Amino acid sequence: MKLNFVIFIIVLIIIFLIFSVFWLSKNIEKPIVCIQDAKLCPDGSYVGRVSPDCNFAPCPKENLIQIESPTANEVVSSPILIKGKARGFWFFEAEFPAELYDENNNLIARTSVFTKNDWMTEDFVSFEANLSFKTPATERGVLVLKKDNPSGLPEYDDELRIPLLFNRTRTVNLYYYNPNLDRDESGENLCSKKGLVAIERKIPLTKTPIKDTIKLLLNGELTPQERNQGIATEYPLEGLVLKNAVLNNGLLTLTFEDPNFKTSGGSCRVGILWFQIEATAKQFSEVKEVKFYPEELFQP
Repeated sequence: MKLNFVIFIIVLIIIFLIFSVFWLSKNIEKPIVCIQDAKLCPDGSYVGRVSPDCNFAPCPKENLIQIESPTANEVVSSPILIKGKARGFWFFEAEFPAELYDENNNLIARTSVFTKNDWMTEDFVSFEANLSFKTPATERGVLVLKKDNPSGLPEYDDELRIPLLFNRTRTVNLYYYNPNLDRDESGENLCSKKGLVAIERKIPLTKTPIKDTIKLLLNGELTPQERNQGIATEYPLEGLVLKNAVLNNGLLTLTFEDPNFKTSGGSCRVGILWFQIEATAKQFSEVKEVKFYPEELFQP
């Protein structure tokens, strides 16, 4: 009897342990693992997801000011659209200041950002403004949205700093030629400026935009779509190199090397080559006249 009783007790203990393990496995909360991605904040920092709901953690100052445009590290050109919403107390008299600085902390431009809504509230109020500026020498900058502080007391100061990248290019026109646009009533080619077609290109911002633009023209690079439209050019000409471009009182003197005499030929051909360069140069308002050197270049 004693042996049977002992066996009975052992069986009960085993059953109890099995039940306990099963119950614990069902009721112990498993740790929540969130997706390991990140959100870029307006100030350039990143926040990740947090448990238990795996939403993104708040960005710095998100409870005070929220930005739709521009975004952090966005490549911007003038004007910058400033758009978002802020708590009413970020404004004073329905506005707050915005300042743009280059990478060396030099002030480039400033403006006032306005709201059309009632700003005398603690709720979020929408705002929008455009900030025009001249592109600085640095590639990076920062837009500073400042809480308006009419008291002047530093303890009431606040700001949101948005890092930006400046668009270091400018759009220029290269003048190529479409013979289909340069015919008389009988269909004969007129060899005139009527056939010139402006093609937009972007060039880096440098101190020699005229020279850089003409060099790009001489490369003669047209897309298949542009060629399908009938646009053509004889550039590049083998050996032709632009060595210098000097602007003096509206007169632009372009110095070339043409060891293979590719700029000579019939009057129609050299006239079109000349017109292409001249029109490309004169898109710059400071250029009034174009002269080639050596003078025997582009002669029939």
